[in-house]
Amino acid sequence: MTDILTAIKTRRATKRFDASYKLTDAVLKDILDTARYAPTAYNIQNYRFLVVRSEEQREKISAAAHNQPQIKESAALIVMCADLKAWDKDRARYWEGAPEQVRDLYVNKMIPGYYEGREQVQRDEGFRSCGLAAYALMMAAQAHGLDSCPMDGFDFDQVKKIINLPADHELVMFVAIGKRAVEPKPRLGMLPLEDVVRHETF
Repeated sequence: MTDILTAIKTRRATKRFDASYKLTDAVLKDILDTARYAPTAYNIQNYRFLVVRSEEQREKISAAAHNQPQIKESAALIVMCADLKAWDKDRARYWEGAPEQVRDLYVNKMIPGYYEGREQVQRDEGFRSCGLAAYALMMAAQAHGLDSCPMDGFDFDQVKKIINLPADHELVMFVAIGKRAVEPKPRLGMLPLEDVVRHETF
């Protein structure tokens, strides 16, 4: 297993995967299980992972994604989706095990108070959650010695139809996982730390 600091610094977006590599169900399950520990506001766990492995489904998605090779060459394609109404679906399960007073506060007051009637907030939080979960997916893959590629170069509306996305969900991005077929080129254009860090105010 790769330590987390090494995983962060060595992860690269893989554009060409070894199409012959087969990802075991056990490893894929561990990657997905690890990613669900990514943080979400109010613990509503509003990310959804759609695993696409069949050639037929990937062929359709590839056509909607400018035929990018990662779609068909990766060992697994994870379509990251946000359940925009997760906040209103059996809220008590998110706070199971909490003291009754705390659970009541979050389930009946704080969660609906934050989300209800605020569609933009629902969408924003869904996208934030999926972004965090996508990175967790990539780090989990890296820990298993695998490579990944975050992707958004596709026709969103077409892919929504292909995957039969529920009306209360939003399509966020793809994460392709597998074994790289070629070594990545040297990392380019890293800004110096002082260009990206500010303290207290801008």
